Amino acid sequence: MKKQLLAVACLGLSFLGNAQNTATLQADSGKVTINKHIYGHFAEHLGTCIYGGFYVGENNTKIPNKDGVRLDIIDALKKLKIPNLRWPGGCFADTYHWKDGIGPKAQRPAMVNTWWGGVTEDNSFGTHDFLNMCELLGTEPYISGNVGSGTVQELKDWTQYINLGAGTSPMSKLREQNGREKPWNVSIWGVGNEAWGCGGNMTADYYANIYRQYATFMAGTDKKGLFRVASGASDADYKWTETLMKNIPHNMLEGVAIHHYSVLSWGEGQKTSATEYTDKEYFKTMQQALLMDELVTKHSAVMDKYDPKKKVALVVDEWGGWYNVENGTNPGFLFQQNTMRDAMIAGATLNIFNNHADRIRMANLAQVVNVLQAVILTKEEKMILTPTYHVMEMYNVHQDATLLPIKVKSNDFVFEGEKLPAVSVSASKDAKGLTHISLTNVDPKNPQEITIDLKGAKYVSVSGRILASEKLRDFNSFDNPNKIQPKAFSGATISGNQLKVKLPAFSVAVLELK
Repeated sequence: MKKQLLAVACLGLSFLGNAQNTATLQADSGKVTINKHIYGHFAEHLGTCIYGGFYVGENNTKIPNKDGVRLDIIDALKKLKIPNLRWPGGCFADTYHWKDGIGPKAQRPAMVNTWWGGVTEDNSFGTHDFLNMCELLGTEPYISGNVGSGTVQELKDWTQYINLGAGTSPMSKLREQNGREKPWNVSIWGVGNEAWGCGGNMTADYYANIYRQYATFMAGTDKKGLFRVASGASDADYKWTETLMKNIPHNMLEGVAIHHYSVLSWGEGQKTSATEYTDKEYFKTMQQALLMDELVTKHSAVMDKYDPKKKVALVVDEWGGWYNVENGTNPGFLFQQNTMRDAMIAGATLNIFNNHADRIRMANLAQVVNVLQAVILTKEEKMILTPTYHVMEMYNVHQDATLLPIKVKSNDFVFEGEKLPAVSVSASKDAKGLTHISLTNVDPKNPQEITIDLKGAKYVSVSGRILASEKLRDFNSFDNPNKIQPKAFSGATISGNQLKVKLPAFSVAVLELK
């Protein structure tokens, strides 16, 4: 008991020592909608994301499924309210020929996945399987078209196969022959992926011309126009973004992508362990995660030069932590565990996206199942939800809500003379009039108390949930799947127009104010 009292007393002293975190919330100044598509996901033919993850085969009698798709994954993602799902890649997309994945499965040609593990795939999971799965999920498909090794005709045919009405074209008739009369009406299309690298090693000028050519022939839907996403920059390549914004007519362009991973080194085996990282590696990872704010700000500034009314969206369609694969697994499968460090990446990154919702209107975490910063891990019949899953589930209250401006002054998270802001915050007001505030404390050792001045509204109550754990390196395992999960949070109080929040070290909280 004495040790417990001492620990509580020390915790209180820590809070007192970090009391200068402050923020001001303008509850009556919201003008921008946080687009639900910021909370999108990514499923590539990579490792066991599709085969052995989503798709276990129609003849599987051990794992409940519909047309081969795991029902427990479907249920979990419905609770997550995923708004869109990107497929089939990634680098894989620019080697994927869609006609190989339609028609009778026994007659589909096999292919070698040259990007990820060199495995042979039988194309049993194709266009119909993916789009029908999206209907099960109640989510919008985001299809990445093959520009790197494909042709204009191939992408033109794919959009017609998916989107044109019954009997209106040879492609829609082919779709009917394969068992689907109604079009799927897919509006979100990527015109290639990482054209600067695995998508063809193109220059920005060359790709801008290629984009214009491909986009010209893509078939829209009867319900709404296409949302075409140009293959955008890697990290801080602002010249790439400028070239696209300058050289592509904006009536042909709905979104420009960027990719950024929280990775320490791209060298083989030099990225850091997913679970046994050092304190320095944790700091450097968070440094990379929080760099997202600078990248988004500067890419947005480039876009503003050519698009001051912000009609073209910035799309961060690949983001997340990237570490060394788990011991004993195929290096090309990118299977990694998911600790509280990943919860910190997710919470801080989503706060950044929310606060830049005037320009960011779609993003995709990499990836859904068994790959990189996955929200779900599977092992035969077993399935676990990761800390990242829980953060995204807590944050989904922001989807399609009105962004509330909030200015934050944060303490520093200091390590070996370098520093980062410890606390990040975003806030929104939903259609029911409820205000939600999400807070992330990335400091692994120090709790943080933050005082938020509430302007423009009168609140009388606050409730919330928190994701926290005893150790930074904790994770959910197949033996202990519920070690980390959200719990009720009692560390927030309202007095007058002030909200005070006590955040434990390395924690994420989402509050609801009435």
